[in-house]
Amino acid sequence: MGDFTTWKPDDAARLIAVPGERDDKYSRGVLGVITGSDRYPGAAVLGVEAALRTGVGMVRYLGGERVSTLVLQRRPEAVTAEGRVQAWLVGSGMDHDGRDDQTVALSTAAMTQALPTVLDGGALDLHEGATGPVVITPHYGELARVLDVAKERIVADPATWARTAADELGVTVLLKGHATYVVGGGLALVASSAPTWLATAGAGDALAGILGALVATHTDEIAADPAVLAKLAATASVVHGLAAMRASRGGPLTVLDLAHEVSGTIAGLLASS
Repeated sequence: MGDFTTWKPDDAARLIAVPGERDDKYSRGVLGVITGSDRYPGAAVLGVEAALRTGVGMVRYLGGERVSTLVLQRRPEAVTAEGRVQAWLVGSGMDHDGRDDQTVALSTAAMTQALPTVLDGGALDLHEGATGPVVITPHYGELARVLDVAKERIVADPATWARTAADELGVTVLLKGHATYVVGGGLALVASSAPTWLATAGAGDALAGILGALVATHTDEIAADPAVLAKLAATASVVHGLAAMRASRGGPLTVLDLAHEVSGTIAGLLASS
């Protein structure tokens, strides 16, 4: 792991925002979400579910009618109308070369708002037009596409390529894998708390939702210190991995099982800190 610092549960616990008596749904953070597609609608459902269970005042989901309906069926507390947000999550469940006109318009508008943004899946290329701090969350294949290198090179040395991507793209990078490498704001962190059963469809969508919620609850801190974005990314990986451990109990899991365990995982982190 070279000069990467291991990010542990104790570190993650310090990055959980606990609401106070005077907080309301707005002061707790509003996460804007532009994810999913007609081809992959479940990505939006999983990301919204995970974000809400991580702890955020509101999730504002913007998307097509079919996906919005599915999100509301699962999480009726989600808001599907435009309005102010403190951070954005964009791209889970999208094809980078097949975004529809509505998605393009919504994503373009979000990128101009100078807000902290999590770019996942089919929106990794949007970092070029972003006016606020960005963290991208690729897996090996996605990072290979963004950097135009062979995937095998990423697989052989993910830590080096996470650092290369952060330097070349000018963003914070969370490179997903059994060990998750995070580089940004002068920090190089690694987190590895997930069971191998987590290699399953939808896991990355849940991770993006967790990270989006953490970012939305720390916007002031991110503005003051760019390194906070890397710490939040590593914290999201820890929460994601520990929730997967709770859901797995040594066996297979579904991503909704994982999302269900996020709240308890956070409670456990706070209790032990």
